Amino acid sequence: MQTDLQQSGRRATILRILRGAHVRKQEDLVRLLREAGHEVTQSSVSRDLRELGVLKAGGRYLAPQEATRPLEDLGALRPFVLGVATAGASLTVLRTATGSAQTVAAAIDKADWPEVVGTISGDDTIFIATDTAAAQSAVVARLRNLFRL
Repeated sequence: MQTDLQQSGRRATILRILRGAHVRKQEDLVRLLREAGHEVTQSSVSRDLRELGVLKAGGRYLAPQEATRPLEDLGALRPFVLGVATAGASLTVLRTATGSAQTVAAAIDKADWPEVVGTISGDDTIFIATDTAAAQSAVVARLRNLFRL
């Protein structure tokens, strides 16, 4: 059984690898981790990728830092955003692919749109809070344009 220190080191190595190379398959990442001295299985790597918030876009894995650039630069996240709806005058619901909501929500938070009060994300759903109906309309229009919804 691996210790928290080993897991932390392995995850740091995963991020370093993803930032330095275009990794397209988990088996390639497993091989690179083994070459770096980590005993891993495909299932442990899969779990690490999920826990780290790594997404696959454009045929390669993106480290969370790459996946949370300002939203206007994030065409790579389009495949993960599935739909948008409103719930009342100040809550917008954004549907994502399973496991993608936290990364997309972090990108929305980082974009620092003045209309957004905050976000809450689950596994495949994001709630975006605004303080007025006008702010909600602006956010929905931005999201529809950005993610082509």
